Amino acid sequence: MLILASASPRRQELLKLITEDFKIVPADIDESVDKSLPLESVPEHLADQKAAFVSAQYPDDIVIGCDTGVFVGNRMLGKPHGNMAAFEMLRLLSGRVHRVITGCAIYKGNKKLTFSDVTEVEFYPLSNEEIKAYIITGEPADKAGAYGIQGKGSLLIKGIRGDYFNVVGLPVAKLSRALKDIQAE
Repeated sequence: MLILASASPRRQELLKLITEDFKIVPADIDESVDKSLPLESVPEHLADQKAAFVSAQYPDDIVIGCDTGVFVGNRMLGKPHGNMAAFEMLRLLSGRVHRVITGCAIYKGNKKLTFSDVTEVEFYPLSNEEIKAYIITGEPADKAGAYGIQGKGSLLIKGIRGDYFNVVGLPVAKLSRALKDIQAE
């Protein structure tokens, strides 16, 4: 059985592009990380922790763990805690290019495969009114970087370089190939 260690409805929908045959077992882990870990390694590290946690409960199954981070300058933006935090994040992203990194980990018995995928996203310059109007939609509340590229957040984006699905939260093509690799071993 294939298990997705995530409660994200977006990841669930994207995994259906690979297979319909999987179940959801969210990983309830502490997501704090050692400050000595390089910032851009955090998503892959957390994905590994999530997959390891669920794999310990289901050692005979294939477990996928994922984590997505939005990186601008030397900062990692998580999910905003309230509208003011969302406003500050979107103001920071306005008119800039940032990186979205999704880390993935696949466990199959004693085998493990981890990887990250990076997509660059450029925002249009945003007025305070545009940011407030977007926040009112409620869409930023549960998304890293306070935006969803697959929804109304798409109106903020000038362009991307890389995998669109990676920005949504699951690099589908890369994950599909990694699953084939780990199953072939």
